[in-house]
Amino acid sequence: MLGKQSIRFENPPYIINSGSIVGSKEGQGPLGKLFDKVGTDDMFGAQTWEEAESALQKEALQIALNKENMKKEEIQLIFAGDLLGQSIASSFGLASFHTPHVGLYGACSTCGLSIAVGSITVAGGFADKAACVTSSHFASAEKEFRFPLAYGNQRPMSSTWTVTGSAAFILASQAGKRACAQVAGVTFGKIMDYGIKDSMNMGACMAPAAADTIRQNLEDFGRTPGDYDKIITGDLGKVGQKLLFELLGEKGIDIKKQHMDCGIEIFDSEKQNTNAGGSGCGCAAVTLSAYILKKIEEGVWRRVLFLPTGALLSKTSFNEGQTIPGIAHGLVLETCG
Repeated sequence: MLGKQSIRFENPPYIINSGSIVGSKEGQGPLGKLFDKVGTDDMFGAQTWEEAESALQKEALQIALNKENMKKEEIQLIFAGDLLGQSIASSFGLASFHTPHVGLYGACSTCGLSIAVGSITVAGGFADKAACVTSSHFASAEKEFRFPLAYGNQRPMSSTWTVTGSAAFILASQAGKRACAQVAGVTFGKIMDYGIKDSMNMGACMAPAAADTIRQNLEDFGRTPGDYDKIITGDLGKVGQKLLFELLGEKGIDIKKQHMDCGIEIFDSEKQNTNAGGSGCGCAAVTLSAYILKKIEEGVWRRVLFLPTGALLSKTSFNEGQTIPGIAHGLVLETCG
């Protein structure tokens, strides 16, 4: 343990490979050519939106395994989660792998949570290889948390567009022939609740959690923002990014030069009408797989703080008038050289 909320690994685990698959809208965005697979039909051959999201997870993990020339039997544990009730996208999508399954829920922070918990498991010697998988689907998320697509509701400018996509990451105790990055440390976030009740403004709900975890990571590791080539949040979007800068500014912390947000990067908000940007478990996950890890592997970025953010609500809590707390988990990712 390091400081109040962080872990520094004596034997850092490696992200040795990953796989990403996205929907047609994501494929038309600025990162479209970087994803391993882009679907032309967002049903992905399924009969329902939920089944389509399960298909995404299955495909993403198979892509990662194929790229590493691994058999599914070599994976000892799968850490996975999604946005749907009881994480049904993960359980139905990954059941056919017949691998011990650890279900996780961190809302849109699930990518960071799964890799963090998986890294502790591998670094502690409890598994040699583990997979971390997450997903989201625009239509299944709208149905779960907001309005079915057939309702045709208007979306406010503060809203974000749930990414249709899934990414899988393979963690290993040894670098092997190729390793994208090593997980040097983890900062687990706290639940932060600023009393916000607007489910159409996820950026405002999650920005306080992102600010708190970034501040704590810098304190625990004894670093400044300049010690990171990039500080990357998951899906705050344009509204959340502005609030993040304001909240950190109150603490005397300026990350404007280092900051990047996956929700801003994945879509061209003006051309694609995504308002504040992208969101969903798949947003940070596919951006990490397709873009961020490549930059680290190439040595363009030698140390990155990767911080997916999540809004902890359900349709039950929202309909009963509860607030929407947020959480953010940080991963310190470094080059292997």
